[in-house]
Amino acid sequence: MKTLVEKLLSEALGALPELSEVVGDLSLLSTIERTRDSAHGDFASNIAMRIAKPARRSPRDLAAAIVEALPETEQLAKVEIAGPGFINFYLSPSAFHAELETILDRGSEYGRHAPKASPRILLEFVSANPTGPLHVGHGRLAAYGATVGNLLEAMGSPVHREYYVNDAGRQMDILGLSVWLRWLEASGTKIAFPEAGYRGDYIRDIAAALNKVSAVDADTLLDGVPADEPDGDKEAHIEALIARAKDLLGEDGFDRIRQQALESIRDDIEDDLAEFGVNFDRWYSEQSLTKSSRIDDAIAVLEDRGMLYVKDGATWFRATDFGDEKDRVVIRDNGVKTYFASDIAYHFDKRERGFDHLIDILGADHHGYVPRVKAGLDAMGYKAEDLEVELVQFVALYRGGKKVQMSTRSGEFDTLRQLRADVGNDAARFFYVSRSNDQHLDFDLDVAKSQSNDNPVYYIQYAHARIASVFRQLAEKGHERDDANGRTKLALLNEPQEKALMTALSRYPEVIELSANNLAPQHLVHYLRDLANDFHTYYNAHVFIVDDAGLRNARLVLCAATQHVIANGLEILGVSAPDSM
Repeated sequence: MKTLVEKLLSEALGALPELSEVVGDLSLLSTIERTRDSAHGDFASNIAMRIAKPARRSPRDLAAAIVEALPETEQLAKVEIAGPGFINFYLSPSAFHAELETILDRGSEYGRHAPKASPRILLEFVSANPTGPLHVGHGRLAAYGATVGNLLEAMGSPVHREYYVNDAGRQMDILGLSVWLRWLEASGTKIAFPEAGYRGDYIRDIAAALNKVSAVDADTLLDGVPADEPDGDKEAHIEALIARAKDLLGEDGFDRIRQQALESIRDDIEDDLAEFGVNFDRWYSEQSLTKSSRIDDAIAVLEDRGMLYVKDGATWFRATDFGDEKDRVVIRDNGVKTYFASDIAYHFDKRERGFDHLIDILGADHHGYVPRVKAGLDAMGYKAEDLEVELVQFVALYRGGKKVQMSTRSGEFDTLRQLRADVGNDAARFFYVSRSNDQHLDFDLDVAKSQSNDNPVYYIQYAHARIASVFRQLAEKGHERDDANGRTKLALLNEPQEKALMTALSRYPEVIELSANNLAPQHLVHYLRDLANDFHTYYNAHVFIVDDAGLRNARLVLCAATQHVIANGLEILGVSAPDSM
């Protein structure tokens, strides 16, 4: 519908060459918006005010000239000039009827743009450390990232989904140590488990699958290891335990335990996400950055561009030259490359693979990560704006009115798998994206599980199921569905509820565009809730299967269009559209 108004404006300006030159590259769509009050029309344009200064004419005079040049069309009931120069467009019923037919003709493709070749988007999301099962906080990253990907694809963009596996460094050492210690426990070695280790039951499950592992007694293991908290330093304690484990097992022996633990957890994460309807085109291993020399390649580019210097034996990146708060170490004085070196190498590799726009979806605790990686891209000759980062705030899970504590190391957390088993995939996917990603989310399990109008996902799905029920009743009452006849009788749809529903349906493509352009799926969530409300109101006010065949078929066409739009929107959210409930 918005493009209809754009087309009318374009034709009017085309008939006014003196104004076409003034408009230049200005997007006409950007000048058009839905009116908040239907008394002021369906759409309003501020084009006259936007070009008044360069045209050296008053906005109202320009508006009058544009209105005078608008082409005749049956889809436009009237046009008015309001205020300082707004052009208000009142669309005719036939415009909304035409949109209903478009919905039926396009079906599952309604609201989607044709695929385009560029820009190629690399969407990285979740990327949780493979140190344990995904918890409910990771679930929000997954649902948000998957929905953003679906929205971008609906706009025609080519999207590559990627999970960055942080499978190198200290956390992997702690994981390997934790598994070995639990294996020693099960083998009869009595040792106090370190405070800084990973303590969940899943560690015992991984340990139980180990074979050909060396056993040692507690005295041998703790030889030279400082005390743990509360009597000592827990970090120094676990670092010493890791070093001792590598010494006793050998680097290869320790690495085998670490890799087995990693693969077990990564497989669990992949299965969990797949069951949640979240799939990736590539699982990118951090270890591969070293094996493929990608980190060395990125550092070499920085070196060639004069972006590095040596201080106190370490190699530093001049991050402050690119707006970061301080310079960053890329190689420590012991020759070990930093996490930051891996991060910039990974993003360097993304651009080298030919992706034009990079979108990272990260937890809110990664806010300091953004300027340094942008600085790295800038320093390597790419544009900082090539990278767009969306931070996702934390989730508080409530059960029985009480907040559930979550901690990966302690094992006191509710996993995503547990949440899905409790409330179902549909409710989880829906509730996770119901609020803006930059706002904290209180996830109320009681509401998510309820089968009532208080549960928005149930309310929306029920609208879809109600329409399916109407079509089933049609046959039971001895009638046949006749959309062809209904299309010719749409002028009979004159009830206020019918007009409201047609207006709501026509907004769907604009909502998809708004949600995709702002990476904000909550707009689609709110739209579907309002659309369901419009349908339920219509359902409660009128009988659809009436004796008048023309009116019956017209109302069924409106129902069918509503069903298509609800199903299309739910599909983008990763939520099912049931035919019965």
